[in-house]
Amino acid sequence: MMTTFVTFGLIIVIFYFLIIRPQKKRDRETKEMLAAIKKGDKVVSIGGIHGTVVAVKETTIVVKVDDNTRIEFSRNAISSIVNRKAETTEPSSKKKAKKEQVSAPEAVEAKPEVAAVEADAEKKENN
Repeated sequence: MMTTFVTFGLIIVIFYFLIIRPQKKRDRETKEMLAAIKKGDKVVSIGGIHGTVVAVKETTIVVKVDDNTRIEFSRNAISSIVNRKAETTEPSSKKKAKKEQVSAPEAVEAKPEVAAVEADAEKKENN
């Protein structure tokens, strides 16, 4: 009987660390992201619509999709913030830092023609 309780206890601990804890962390990060949305942020909705935040209300967000097109979304319908206006983001996680370290040596080895094309692409991204 004791082995049965130990087995169930181990199963509960495994479920906690593999399922419940990561889900709570994701929910917390999503809640923080939605609370931090402000005017000028570029966002993507759950449906895949890209746009710029024009107005932030208590429960909704108005997103400018085109020159004369504005759509009002529920805050929960925002999937991610693509880029923030007037902020340069530094890689905060180790994964992002590793990706940048790997890509840096490749740029050094690139041919002059390729480097010029990459420089043009970076200028377009920054604008």
